[in-house]
Amino acid sequence: MSINRSKQRREQLVSKINAIRAHIAAAPQDENTAQLLTYIAEIEKEIKGKKYGLVFEEHRESIDEVLENNLPVLSEDESLFIDNGGQMNFLIEGDNLASLKLLEKTHTGKIDVIYIDPPYNTGAKNWKYNNDYVDENDLFRHSKWLSMMHSRLLYAKKLLTDKGVLICAIDENESATLRLLLDDIFGNGYEYDCITIVHNPRGIQGKNFSYTNEFAYFVVPKGDRIIGERLLSEDEISLSPLRNWGGESLRTDAKNCFYPIIVKDDKIIGFGDVSPDDYHPQKNVAFDDGSVAVYPIDAQGVERKWRYARQSVEKIREYLTAKKTKGIYDIELGKIYGTYKTTWSNPKYDANNYGKQLLNSILPKCSFDFPKSLWNVYDCLYAVVGKKKDSTILDFFAGSGTTGHAVMKLNAEDGGARKFILCTNNENNICREVTYERIKRVIEKEGYAASLKYFKVDFLPISDALYYEYADELLRHVRELVELENGINFTGNAEIAIVLTEEELDAFALNIPEKCKTVYLGHDVLPTEAQERILKEKGITVNIIPDYYYRDLET
Repeated sequence: MSINRSKQRREQLVSKINAIRAHIAAAPQDENTAQLLTYIAEIEKEIKGKKYGLVFEEHRESIDEVLENNLPVLSEDESLFIDNGGQMNFLIEGDNLASLKLLEKTHTGKIDVIYIDPPYNTGAKNWKYNNDYVDENDLFRHSKWLSMMHSRLLYAKKLLTDKGVLICAIDENESATLRLLLDDIFGNGYEYDCITIVHNPRGIQGKNFSYTNEFAYFVVPKGDRIIGERLLSEDEISLSPLRNWGGESLRTDAKNCFYPIIVKDDKIIGFGDVSPDDYHPQKNVAFDDGSVAVYPIDAQGVERKWRYARQSVEKIREYLTAKKTKGIYDIELGKIYGTYKTTWSNPKYDANNYGKQLLNSILPKCSFDFPKSLWNVYDCLYAVVGKKKDSTILDFFAGSGTTGHAVMKLNAEDGGARKFILCTNNENNICREVTYERIKRVIEKEGYAASLKYFKVDFLPISDALYYEYADELLRHVRELVELENGINFTGNAEIAIVLTEEELDAFALNIPEKCKTVYLGHDVLPTEAQERILKEKGITVNIIPDYYYRDLET
């Protein structure tokens, strides 16, 4: 029988606390004894508290103090606006904790996928905490990383939809702690799948092993199936296009590959037999019942062969299609899908060739370290929203902007209307010179139908100030929140307007632009009966700006 030694020690401590409490309670009572009893109760609560799960030293970041004394707001750099049609996307420059606090106002329960590639905490000088590098000798190296991630993942959970998925890339340095942290934050209502991704086939030599892979945790709500199917490669299904037949008649040595595929009403209904002595100079042979036998015969009437034997092709019948061109049927192999496995290996996941070299081809001499392979991120997103063409993707460790690039590529390939929001700081001008510049150049080079607004996080001092003292300044930043939440652009747009004060409403009602269709109205702006009538007559849709933009300030 095992003995829980930790439980025994806790019980012994509680017993001693009770003895101290009894002694104090028996002594003459005053304010000091009452305070001591309060302290003892707090100590007892800590001792009896959670003892299983992730325990770490919580650290405070400089941004925490900034947010206690300042209110984050968004300001647009209009000179960086990219207007190329398609969906409106957003890039937010600033500390991502402040960005997440703002997104809590506009996107709670609205994000379909969060993909993040946070610092891996390798111990090398590639991650700063409170402006200092965290190296391998830092005794609180892992606690600092967990503190940083904990505060941000709390926001991430709030932002996801009921069926939203978090994808977090990581390597072996924090994989175990990340798993515990995810379980602590998201709880039992989610599944936690760790995907191994071979991203460096050459390997990075460690002391004992050469590391070729990293990981991606998929945090998926339990219940309905959310992860879709993936397109199988030819290597996986051992099939190339069925139409690609051999170069000569092989009836004698490949008899199983010469057979008719029966088509009726443009649908494949079965397979036929062929006698070795029969000769069929026609590609299509029609029957009285309206069906057609399609043979592997070329345009010159020469017998070829189907690439695969009948018994193999029968197994993939559902993936075959009959295509008619100028009245003649041919058989083609469509796309074949299958479930995702927990190990992903694809030459295009190579972070050097399809990450660093790709980024350098877009931004020559770019010094960004360890950009993700475009295809790595693309496939992670496709697993969740490959069939959901209208979705919102957030990356609050945006780095070089690979996530935004992947979203635009996915949209271009299937005509989707997915939107992305990228958040990153501007250390070493990364946001302006790498993230933004990459998105801009990819849009220009590929001709993607995508637009982008560039926002910066600013701060309004609020410590020792009453709401009315900074309310007017706050009002000047509401436009950006409305644009962010609704994926729109007010600047130079005659079809929409924003009205935040009674004075602005008076002016707007007297001179409504002819093309205007929608107005966003401040939640405390009340139109008169005459103004309501004018808006109705003009067919203007009125959207009330939600008061939750301000609710936490007015208490």
